[in-house]
Amino acid sequence: MDTPNPIKKDDHLLDDLESIRQLLGDDDLQPPLLTEAVMDEAQIAMAFDTPTPQPAAATAEKPQDALLLHLDNELRAAAQLIMQDVIDDFAPHIETEIKRRLDARMERLLSQYQS
Repeated sequence: MDTPNPIKKDDHLLDDLESIRQLLGDDDLQPPLLTEAVMDEAQIAMAFDTPTPQPAAATAEKPQDALLLHLDNELRAAAQLIMQDVIDDFAPHIETEIKRRLDARMERLLSQYQS
């Protein structure tokens, strides 16, 4: 009897991550390498809290536009924090699955050459 794969029930999380990535507009960005450091929550919050100079036309914005821009920035920051939490939660599962598949592949390859 096959044992259920615990990763299969979490397949929808990849779709959620993809939706967040599309929401953030990061279609042209590549994911960080495993050797690259990932920002922690404090660094992410600081990145969004830094003031950016406003062009002259932006000073004449309606208060509603400023509010929408602020909400957009808040939503993007929240989405990045959620995405990082999901990545942190599932990285060990992904690593375990990769190791399991590599071990199984290695066994198949070795059995072919030992025959």
